[in-house]
Amino acid sequence: MLKEPNGIDVIPDFHDLATCPIHTSEPCTCCSPTFSMMADLADWNAMTSPAAWEASGRDRDIYAPTGTAVFINAKILTMDDAFSEASCIAIKGERILAVGDRQDMDNLDEPDVEIIDCAGKTILPGFIEPHFHFLPCSTMEEIENVGPFRFETVQGALDRLKQLADESGPDDWVMGRQFDPSLQEGPDLLTRDLLDEVCRDKPVFVYNASMHFAYCNSKALEVAGITKDTPDDPHSPYGRDENGEPNGVLTGGKALGSVAKHNHAAKGIDLVSNSLKVIERSNRLGITMFCDQATGMTRGIKEIDVYNAIAQSGQMTTRLRYSLSYGIQEKWDATDIKCGDGDELVRCTTWKIVSDGSNQGFSGLQREPYLYREDKGIPYVDPDDLKAMVLDRASKGWALAIHANGDQAIDNTLDAYEAAFDAGLLKNTPCRIEHCSILHDEHIDRMAKMGISPSFLIGHVYYWGQAMRDKVFGHSKASLLDRTGACEAKGIRWTIHSDEPVSEMGPLRCIENAVTRKMWKEPETILAPEECISVEAALRAVTRDAAWQCHSDHEVGTLEAGKFADMVVLESDPRDAEPNSIGDIKVLETWMGGRRVFSA
Repeated sequence: MLKEPNGIDVIPDFHDLATCPIHTSEPCTCCSPTFSMMADLADWNAMTSPAAWEASGRDRDIYAPTGTAVFINAKILTMDDAFSEASCIAIKGERILAVGDRQDMDNLDEPDVEIIDCAGKTILPGFIEPHFHFLPCSTMEEIENVGPFRFETVQGALDRLKQLADESGPDDWVMGRQFDPSLQEGPDLLTRDLLDEVCRDKPVFVYNASMHFAYCNSKALEVAGITKDTPDDPHSPYGRDENGEPNGVLTGGKALGSVAKHNHAAKGIDLVSNSLKVIERSNRLGITMFCDQATGMTRGIKEIDVYNAIAQSGQMTTRLRYSLSYGIQEKWDATDIKCGDGDELVRCTTWKIVSDGSNQGFSGLQREPYLYREDKGIPYVDPDDLKAMVLDRASKGWALAIHANGDQAIDNTLDAYEAAFDAGLLKNTPCRIEHCSILHDEHIDRMAKMGISPSFLIGHVYYWGQAMRDKVFGHSKASLLDRTGACEAKGIRWTIHSDEPVSEMGPLRCIENAVTRKMWKEPETILAPEECISVEAALRAVTRDAAWQCHSDHEVGTLEAGKFADMVVLESDPRDAEPNSIGDIKVLETWMGGRRVFSA
């Protein structure tokens, strides 16, 4: 452990102070860990011990039939090529034995059969969350939510933070998350002056909902040693006042990490229990598979040991697919890990690159300046570097997932993909664009030509649609947000995701958002109604197409004989619901690998 001059321990930087393998200077915005201060202080011996996971999850109510289980009197949406329906499904062990009608089930030659009468309930393939952040979600479990769904105003959030400061111990940091000035009435930024009013003698640190920004008070800057003379990384700068003094606004991973890593009060976070909470919450939502989209950015290559420990403990009741973060390329390359390594529970599927920031945070990279501003956002990776990285990883057999929010970032991403496509290197498909927020027609044509698949953070429409229209882009460009309808018409396969902790997981909520495109702050207004899609298309996006996008459609995503018995039982068919109430449909049961892992 390093020592500051005053003798206080300092958590080492994410790269052990090594040079970023992608860039030539210090660790850059993509490489500095937002959550490393928590992860470095966690009990990683416990995190990598299957016994610890087993002990934490012993009270879970998981049921597995002893023989064959036959579900009858159900409305089964198989999500197969024909979108066929059935009334019965039989499972045996981990897999589906048969799908059909009652006569098909009566013809089964099975000695030990349990009949489960579904009384007309709807059964679908288990839902798939194709883009979220597993261990960051676990760390966030114990940080106070001061976002817009609890506090409509900035002042309300500040009042809650002050209450936390008054209740906290002398060595504690006052921590908050989900703050979003684009949705909360009040100042556009949480500056150190505002946070100094919360508390002056203890550090205050608040994450923006996008996770691309954070805000801190003067004490936190003092503890981190950030002053007027501290140099800025152009990809991850400190906010400054008119005198050049840091104003407490932290942009990008390096700036965030330079302050957050000094928080020693996070040692008590129980990542084992919190991770199990994330898994159980996923099951309650009908999720049977999720994909972590930045493995390595919390605790480096050891994260895979955590994944495997959960699997070995028997508590992994969601299948986990994961993308390796490019931010520690040198460390991954020192291992023997390959794309596709793992098994049906835990598998590496993709290489993840982050090319820009957040549109609502004005760091997504745009062709033209933002509304009422002169800046165009921040390139986290320069175009030539991005192209070289894609060519390199594609030549090594990797499928890729590239974060691109702004239209210029999508230009750069498609240029990089096109270089690999023209060289005949895009063989491990599908390759993805994450969030893929602002799409022009020419983008869609290029994606269709190369078979590139977008995954849309559909909450951008519901939660941030009004802000995108009125504060970020203007009406015309905001209409290009999350163009599911245009991609559907072009024959492009696409998915929808939550990006939790950016927005909360909830496949049925995501379906409703994609079908209605209504906005939270203007519930009677539809953003770009031409982009609304059918319920069937949205269901496909969270089942079969999500399985395909996660390189797992050979084993899950549809209800067909031979595939894993991953299913969700709903109280009703989403296609029959009033569109604005799809998100309210109750999940009654979730089955993963032939085990009932959730029951209402």
